[in-house]
Amino acid sequence: MRFGTIAIVGRSNVGKSTFLNRVLGEPLAIVSPLPQTTRDNVLGVVHRTGAQLAFLDTPGVHQPRSELGRRMNASALDAARTSDVVLFMTDISALAAPKKHAKDKSAEDLDRELLASVPADAVAVLAINKVDALRDKSKLLPALVRYQELREFAALIPISVKSDDGIERVLDALAEALPEGGLGYDEDTLTDRPTSFFVREYVREQVLLAMRGEIPHAVAVSIDEFSEGGKASTIKATVHVEKVGQRKIIIGTGGLQIKGIRVGAQARIAELLGHKVHLELFVRVTPQWKSMPRQLAELGYEAPVGLAKTNAATKPTRAKNKKRSAPRAK
Repeated sequence: MRFGTIAIVGRSNVGKSTFLNRVLGEPLAIVSPLPQTTRDNVLGVVHRTGAQLAFLDTPGVHQPRSELGRRMNASALDAARTSDVVLFMTDISALAAPKKHAKDKSAEDLDRELLASVPADAVAVLAINKVDALRDKSKLLPALVRYQELREFAALIPISVKSDDGIERVLDALAEALPEGGLGYDEDTLTDRPTSFFVREYVREQVLLAMRGEIPHAVAVSIDEFSEGGKASTIKATVHVEKVGQRKIIIGTGGLQIKGIRVGAQARIAELLGHKVHLELFVRVTPQWKSMPRQLAELGYEAPVGLAKTNAATKPTRAKNKKRSAPRAK
């Protein structure tokens, strides 16, 4: 039996969270077209024949502009340093030299810098995502060669998470790279995050999908009340923004915008809990919360001090249907 932790590390928007959801068979992690959607390390446990893979989806490493951004980067790099294996994810934007990013650096330049932050002795697997959208496939092999020159990878695998191409090859390579050992989690464990964490995330996800510009990145969510029952749950949550103008936009004319956010989040939470949910949302102006350590801690964004351990006082989220909890080895 093989078991170990696998940190999914890479730039923003390369498909890390989408990959996690795909291998879990559950839409656990929130996804959106916007960068820096993931703010916390999220554990997702994949159960295979002969192996248990504990994935850590990490925030996309980026150029931080706030204390929150610095903590997100530190969280991702901490996971890379302390995990058994690193799954380094990139995408085909790294193959397109003309495309530039922050400070006029190409995606491949940013990947090179990020790889330099991964310990040299760490076992790593490279996955290049979105190859289904690559028109000129002749660019793929030279790119793989360039990445192999940067460090030794246990495997280099082109994939398309969208079309489910190459996913099993990645899982096979990762399982082979894990150390031998007993199970780290019960066979029905999906994640170690409590339900309240996903309630906050699913509300924020709806803001990300509904809003554009600076607003999604200025939003945090806190839980004020969570009364979970057998047939229905009542949840009250606060959406925090930094400016009065942002609050007006989130609420919308006649409250229509916040209503749409509430309805979408309520459906996602009901699917997670398996029963009806009554969700109430409030919008509050909390100035400069992204740069205030005390506010960040109160909103759940603690400074990383190593990988979080499972809290015995919180109930891990279990897979509702074991057949859907994770892909199995054929």
